[in-house]
Amino acid sequence: MRQAPTRPSSDQQEILDSIIVRPVEPEELPRCQQLLDERHYLGGLKAVGERLHYVVTEANGTWLGVLVFCAAARRLRPRDQWIGWSDEQRRRRLSLVVNNTRFLLLQSIPNLASKTLGLVLARLSADWQMRYGHPVLLVETFVDPAHFCGTLYSASGWSELGTTDGCGRQARDFYVRHDQPKRLFARELVKNARRSLQAEHLRPALAAVEAKTPVRPTQCAPELRSLLEHFKAVPDYRARIGRYPLWSLLSIVGCAHLADCPRGQKDLAAFAGRLSQGQRRALGIRSNRKTGRCPTPSQPTFCRLYAKVPPAQIERIVLDFQRQVRGAPPPQDLIVLDGKEPRHTGGHHVLTAVTVPSQHYLGSAMVDEKTNEIPVARELFAQLDLDGRIVSLDALHTQDETARALVLEHGADYLFTVKDNQSTVRENIERIVPQPPAAFFP
Repeated sequence: MRQAPTRPSSDQQEILDSIIVRPVEPEELPRCQQLLDERHYLGGLKAVGERLHYVVTEANGTWLGVLVFCAAARRLRPRDQWIGWSDEQRRRRLSLVVNNTRFLLLQSIPNLASKTLGLVLARLSADWQMRYGHPVLLVETFVDPAHFCGTLYSASGWSELGTTDGCGRQARDFYVRHDQPKRLFARELVKNARRSLQAEHLRPALAAVEAKTPVRPTQCAPELRSLLEHFKAVPDYRARIGRYPLWSLLSIVGCAHLADCPRGQKDLAAFAGRLSQGQRRALGIRSNRKTGRCPTPSQPTFCRLYAKVPPAQIERIVLDFQRQVRGAPPPQDLIVLDGKEPRHTGGHHVLTAVTVPSQHYLGSAMVDEKTNEIPVARELFAQLDLDGRIVSLDALHTQDETARALVLEHGADYLFTVKDNQSTVRENIERIVPQPPAAFFP
């Protein structure tokens, strides 16, 4: 016969009606740890990274329980299948998921556990936002079937996803099998949390989470070897080649560009450090004979690379690789020349030519501090095939000489911007060119 649930007494109900859940103050952490060591069957824990400790108290301040939330497990097959995200999405968005690693109640009061859990989950995401600058969307927990049935989580709207593989982490990337699988429960903290986690792009409010995650190369070995073959055409400037052939270093720079990673020397060294051993071998990095592992090129290595390799050679390789992967740009596309200060150039100004809307890269040139974009643009025209194309530039380039060079020397048409500071040109345009109808503008 099923036993009827125990109801709280009047005194216990008074306690339930007045309980308070709040984050633990820094000076209270030793007390939390002591209680977990003494009263929780798993003992205390040394949580690292993002984490929050909560305490449950009566109105008079008497402690009733302790809860700990910290970083989610890196890999859980049932959870990852339930969310439906890719490995790369999991790597970059895992901080939006947290794990309830400890739940300790100091008194046995009916309904205390469920009410405590409800109060904590109601404020968890906001508290995480306050502490770490981002919310959390989903919470998970493990239940040891040798000690508990998981009734609390089932009754509180959590989904049971399956069981773990029975392994425990002993070091950062080292797991030991203990053959004690746990039941895995999870719950969305916000509506459509799983849909957000598996989306191609995170909402702007969550995008900062991915921005904090270091970019890593995702190309497989065949893709890396294909890129490598193009860079082998660049002659090595060194008489003696060590562990890093020139084409290996240039391929790393190419991968960083494809991943939209900053390409300063320090950034490249960090990016290279995130290459797997398989990726390093595919790039031709030579292994250490003693360890058998492929090392990581250092920042000075990339400094020497930037100083020695002619930019024109690299640009030719990049264009050849783009042509192989994407084909030729559509002839009807507009060619746009635009000046920017990319984050990897250390404040240097770069004028770049691309096609619109296909976004094919056509070439670029550095703008010296002693000049401006105007003469650099005219020099860049000579590197491009502009015959029969339309070239667009901003108002800075609305010059007679620039227009003459495009039309007479390169056989192109132009699309310039005219602002109020060129009043005569604007007046002539308004007088000669008929005003388009209002319906022309969306």
